[in-house]
Amino acid sequence: MLTFEQKQAIIESFPQLTRKEISMKRLNYHFDGSQYEKKIVVEKLHPNGNGFVYVGDLLRYKTDDRGLVNIRDFSEQELREIIEDSLMYLSEIDEVVPEVRIEQSWRNRNDDQLLLVEEDPFWNVYHGFNLEESFGTRDDAENYLYSEGFKPSKK
Repeated sequence: MLTFEQKQAIIESFPQLTRKEISMKRLNYHFDGSQYEKKIVVEKLHPNGNGFVYVGDLLRYKTDDRGLVNIRDFSEQELREIIEDSLMYLSEIDEVVPEVRIEQSWRNRNDDQLLLVEEDPFWNVYHGFNLEESFGTRDDAENYLYSEGFKPSKK
């Protein structure tokens, strides 16, 4: 585990971040170039090594309900990567990015099929071409599918 000082040095190697001292000797790091209202990239970095990085709804990370990832046990490489991902997530997009759709087939015991599709900002469940339900998060959509007796299809 990296020490507080090591984490602080890694975070401060990103010139886009501005350090702000908060209570109990903790630090926040702000990104003033954020295109969103959210500007804090690193929250509550504590001298005991605990802290959080904001990644919003990036699927690569397991976040809490506020889009934060605990970095207590992160390596230097992991910490650098998550900060880079956060900065990219919060940065203004200068080029057109092709839409990426995540689709997953789900089946029940009767072999009925539903399709889970990410259509920003929603997770939609389709029966054929018909919209069955719509959810704000993937977890909510998957919980619905499981509660209805569906499981992800094997490919």
